[in-house]
Amino acid sequence: MMIFEDQKGLPLSPETGVLVLAAGKGTRMHSPLPKVLQKLLDKPMLWYLLNTLNRTCSSRPMVVTGHGRSQVEDACSSFMADFIYQERQLGTGHALQVAWDHINKRGFKWLMVLNGDTPLISPQHIKALWEGVRDKDADVGFMSLELDDPGNYGRVIRSEDGRVKEVIEARDFDADMHGQDVSEVNSGLCAFRTSSLRKILFELDSDNKQNELYLTQLVSLAQKSGMNVEAVNAGRCSGLLGVNTPGELILQEEYIRSCIVSKFVEQGVIIRSPDMVRIGPEVYIEPGSEITGPVEIYGKSSISSLSRIFSHCYIEDSFIDGGQVFCFSHIVESVIDSHTRVGPYARLRPGTKMQKGSRAGNFVEIKNSSVGAGSKINHLSYIGDTVMGEEVNVGAGTITCNYDGRAKHKTVIQDRVFIGSNTALVAPVVLQQKSMIAAGSTITRDVPGESLGIGRSRQKNLEGRSPLKNFDKND
Repeated sequence: MMIFEDQKGLPLSPETGVLVLAAGKGTRMHSPLPKVLQKLLDKPMLWYLLNTLNRTCSSRPMVVTGHGRSQVEDACSSFMADFIYQERQLGTGHALQVAWDHINKRGFKWLMVLNGDTPLISPQHIKALWEGVRDKDADVGFMSLELDDPGNYGRVIRSEDGRVKEVIEARDFDADMHGQDVSEVNSGLCAFRTSSLRKILFELDSDNKQNELYLTQLVSLAQKSGMNVEAVNAGRCSGLLGVNTPGELILQEEYIRSCIVSKFVEQGVIIRSPDMVRIGPEVYIEPGSEITGPVEIYGKSSISSLSRIFSHCYIEDSFIDGGQVFCFSHIVESVIDSHTRVGPYARLRPGTKMQKGSRAGNFVEIKNSSVGAGSKINHLSYIGDTVMGEEVNVGAGTITCNYDGRAKHKTVIQDRVFIGSNTALVAPVVLQQKSMIAAGSTITRDVPGESLGIGRSRQKNLEGRSPLKNFDKND
C-alpha cells in the first residue's frame, strides 16, 4: 500500500521529460551518506520520488547524480531511470546545464525538474503544476507554497499587479529591499518549455553569496526576455517541503508514518498504541489483523486477517498468514502460517517457514529451515539449514551444527521425532520417522526410524572422590 495510492495524477505525455536533481552532498545532514539516500521508514527519500514518477511519467526520468554517485545509482536499480553525472556540484542551475545535452537529444517539448530531497511530492502536485503551466501557456513555471517561517527557502517576489518577478534565495534575501512579509516560497518543483529554456539556460551566473548557478535565476532571466512565468501556489502544503536537516527528516518521516497507520486503521486493522507503530510504504495488512505498538514492519511484508503482532517486534519482508508473533521477536524474510506461535524473544532469519500450528518459543533462532505442521521448538535452541517434518518435539538447548568451516550442510528431521534437551545434531544427518534422541547427545550419524539415538559417554560415579567431601560450612 502506497500512502498516495488514491491520488491519481494525469500521466505526463511522452513529450514531457522529467529531471531529478540528486547530486547534492547535504552538508546539513551531518552524514557521509548522500542526502537523497537518507531513509524514511527504511526507504531512501529518492525511492519515494521515483516511485511517484514511475506512476506519473510516460518517459524514463533522468537523475543527476554527483556525491556518492554509485550509491545513489545502486539504490535506484529497481527503477527505470537514466543517470547523468555532475562531476562538480556548482549549483542546481549547473546540474541542469550538465543534463542539457541528454534533454535535447530526447527531443522533449516540456521539462519538469524536481529535487530528490522532496520525497512527498505526489501525482496531484505534478498534475497541478503541469495544468497550471499548460493552461497559462507559460514558458517557465514553478510550484510555490506558503510558510510562516520561510527559513532556507527561496522567496517569491511579485510585482504590485501580482506577477512573479523573481525568486531570491534565502542567503541573498534582503528584507529592506524585498519586503518584510514575504511568506510565499519556491518549492523546487519546476516546469519549462524546452524551446524557451534553451535561450536562457546558459545565461546563468554565480553572482550570489553561494557563488553557485541557481536554477531559480531562470525566473528573472525569463522575465527579462519577455517570457511568460507562472507560479502555481499550493498554499500550506507539507508534502512539498524538502529535507535538509535531521530534524526535517524526522518530521517528514513522522508525517508518512501517521498517514500509513491511519489508513490501515480506516481499513479495519486494529492498531493499538498507534503512535509507536512504524509501517513501511510497501507493507500490506489485511483488515481483521491486530498490531500492538511499539512495532516496526518494513519491506514487502504481508500480514493476513486474524494475524496478531504483539509489542516490541521487528518484521521485514515476511508473510504472516494468521499466526501470532509474541513480544520482542525479530523476523526477516520468513513465512508464518496460521495457528503458528512465534516468541517471545524468537528470531527467524531469512528462509524460515513455520507451517500450520508449529511453535518457536523464547530464545529460539531459526535460519533457512522449514518447520513442519504441529512441530514445537519451545526454547533455547538453534535450528539452521533444516527440513523438519510434522509433530516434531525439539528439547531445550538443541542445536544443529550445520557449518563445518567451509560449507553448510542439511539436517533432515522426519515426522514425529522426539529430540531430548541439550542435543547437538552434526549435519549432514537424517533423523528418521518416530526416532528419539537421548538428552545430551551429539548425533553424527543417521538415526533409523523408531530407534533411540544416544551419542554420549556412559556416566561414572566415583565414590568418595568429590572435592566437597571435606567441606566445612564454618570454614
